[in-house]
Parts: sequence; C-alpha cells; structure tokens
Amino acid sequence: MRIFNTLTRNKDEFKTIEEGKAKIYACGPTVYNYIHIGNARPLCVFDVLRRYLEWSGLEVSFVQNFTDIDDKLIKKANEEGITVPEVAERFIKEFWVDAKGLNIREATVHPRATENIDEIQRIISELIEKGYAYESKGDVYFRAKKFDEYGKLSHQPLEDLEAGARIDVTEIKEDPMDFCLWKSAKPGEPFWASPWGDGRPGWHIECSAMAEKYLGKTIDIHCGGLDLIFPHHENEIAQSECANGCGFANYWMHNGFINVDNHKMSKSLNNFFTVRDVAEKYGYEPIRYLMISSQYRSPINYSVEIIEQSKNALERLYTCRDNLDFAIKNAQDGGIAPEFLAQREAEFVEAMEDDLNTADALAALFNLVRDINTFIASGNGKEALEACAAKFDELSYVLGLVYNRTNNDIDAEIEALIEKRTEARKARDFKTADEIRDKLKEMGIVLEDTPQGVKWSRS
Repeated sequence: MRIFNTLTRNKDEFKTIEEGKAKIYACGPTVYNYIHIGNARPLCVFDVLRRYLEWSGLEVSFVQNFTDIDDKLIKKANEEGITVPEVAERFIKEFWVDAKGLNIREATVHPRATENIDEIQRIISELIEKGYAYESKGDVYFRAKKFDEYGKLSHQPLEDLEAGARIDVTEIKEDPMDFCLWKSAKPGEPFWASPWGDGRPGWHIECSAMAEKYLGKTIDIHCGGLDLIFPHHENEIAQSECANGCGFANYWMHNGFINVDNHKMSKSLNNFFTVRDVAEKYGYEPIRYLMISSQYRSPINYSVEIIEQSKNALERLYTCRDNLDFAIKNAQDGGIAPEFLAQREAEFVEAMEDDLNTADALAALFNLVRDINTFIASGNGKEALEACAAKFDELSYVLGLVYNRTNNDIDAEIEALIEKRTEARKARDFKTADEIRDKLKEMGIVLEDTPQGVKWSRS
C-alpha cells in the first residue's frame, strides 16, 4: 500500500514497524458540543483505513482520544452552570449516538485526557530534565526553537511559522513561539496537583502521552484533519521526539476540508451543520457515503443536492443486495462463482492500495453491482449467487456501507404475510389476499409478482 505521507510529501510504501501489526493514533473530538459534518470526515475516512488494513490481514491497534478538559469545556460548563465532567460525559454519549449512526467502529482504546494526568506529567518532567521545557509562574512551556526539526511536518521554517501564527505574547515565556505543556490553575477551573503547582495539561501534550502509553514511543500512522498539522501535530512531534529520542510517527495522514455550498463552513456564515442536524433530515448513511465519495485528501463540498445524490447511490447498492437475496431464495442449487468477482475485487484493492482512494474503490463496487444485476437477470444457481452476495458484503463492509439492512424479525413477519397471501390466492380467497396486500402497503411494503415468486421492497 502507498500512503501520501505529510511528513515526506510523497506517496510512501506502507511498512509497519512490527510485522503483521499496525499501530494507529487518530485525534478525537473535544467533547463540548455535538460533532459537526467536518468532524465526520476523519471519523469515516480513518474507520475505512482501519477496516481495510484489517481486511488485508493486519492486526490493528487503533487509538482515538477524547479531549475532556479544555477551555471550550470550561466555558460550556460555566454557561450551563454544571461541572466540566458533566459536560464531557454528556457529549461523549452524544458522540456515540452519531458515531454509531455513521457505522464507526469503536477504537481499540478511547482514552481521555483526564485519565492520563500521571503520564502527561511524567513526559513534562522528562522534557524539563532534558532542557526542552521550563516552568514559569506555575505554567510549563516547551522551547520550540530548541528542537532543530520544528516545522518539519508543516514544511515551513520556524521564522515563517512564527510570522503566520497567532502568538500569545506574554512576559512569562522565554520566546513567543514556546507553547504550553501545563497551565496553572485559575479560579473556578478544574485542576490537578503537580510539581509545578495546581493546574491542567495543555492540549498538545495529551496526545503525545496517550499515543505513547497505548501504542509505544514510535507508531505507524498518526492521522487527523489538515487543520491539525500546525500547531497541534507539529507540537506533538516536538514533545514526543525530544522526550523519547526517537521518531514519533512514521506516516502522517491528513484529510481535506469540507465546504458547504462551495463556501468554507463557518458559524458566522450560517452554514454550520452538526451531524445530528443532517442525519435527522437525510439519515446517517448518506453522510458516511459522502465522506468517502472523494479521495480523502481532496476537499468535499456539502450541499442538499449532493447529499440527495448520496442517498440515490446507496439505494442502488441496497436494491442490488435485496435482489440477490430474492434470487438466492428462489434459485436452484448449483453454479460456480463468476469470474467478474475476482476482477472487481482486484480493482477495489488497486484503488485502496493507492493512498486509500475510496472514490475509485466505490467505482469498483458499482461495477460489481452492474455485473451482479446482469448475472441475476440471466438466471444462475444458488451457489453462484451466494458467492456474489459474499463478495458484495465483503467489499461494502470495508467501506462501512450497506449497514442498515432490514431487521430480521420484521422481515420474517413480512415473509409470513406474503406466504399467507400466496396461499389465499391459490385458494381463490381474493378478499383475504387483498386485505393482506393492503396491510403490507400500510407497512410501506410494495409487492411485485414475478415468475420466480413474490418480490417485496420498501416504498
């Protein structure tokens, strides 16, 4: 597999540190509000990355954190007159509603910043001992200019970063570019005891601490949005590599931004949407489809028209899979797997191996759908059709799609009613048959009589 590595600006061949295993860290949400559609993209994209690597045979350790102490959480808690932990718990629960709606698998570990204070303080102490950090009036800062490679991820010299950054000028810093590792406590804020006084961790240090604790000093892939390259990921590299004396992450993957109606998403432009907002109107799966419909580094444009197109594309997938179920149920035994299954899988793999090109992988899946539809229409044996269904399920699972198939209990009820209608028609009891059809219609079920039997679908 080739991955575009932000660190090298090249598509590098992906080689894991440990054979057969991959260690991935993905920056998770700051849990002070509902996640927005911009947050949904890295969730969906890197969920697909994990699924693909596992499907390819790797054992994946996937860590995604929750930032549960931050200025935004403190502000939210003060506005609502509740505690910071209450804010965090509330929005972690809401996160899981949306994440499960998007078919995001739980990470191997979902650590929280507040559960790793000891690890954070240990790294800060090591950085102070090595001269990379210093205490000043209860705060602790990292000496950015002491790390010779600072700026290697964003590919800009320190002076350019300094010129373009919003720098908090303060008398307690040695240099304006130094960034905070530990913040001294302010009245009314949560705090923890430390060698430097009561306080709380800075944002950047928590990810360095949790990545090392759960994955080791050097990890395979670190991923997140483009907006995290500087300063967040740049600072993670500086902290981790100075503390540990080795590389932090071998590959850095960053997803592109989401625009709304071709404009940058912004609350000030009144074009800011949460995942919950969109899901209430269109459902979660069209959002997931949209997020992987373009290669992950490309920008995505969100609009009503595009989300409707995503719904229509998903309908084609569901229709194909439902048609397969119906054909398998009514087919005679026999048949062998058609050759096009291997061809479409090869196309799928080629796309995914090329820097996780989910757009081309989707194209391969739709080529498979076209082939399957033709194959069904030509009449084939059950084993051959079951091979088609298995391959369809396999590839759609990697992309995390077609996960809202109907409830088996409801399906059984529908099938039983259809069977009763069939028996009533055979007995020429057309009144009962019509009553059953009407009942199914009220349930949103449309019947189609075919030579192979009665086919049903949802209206």
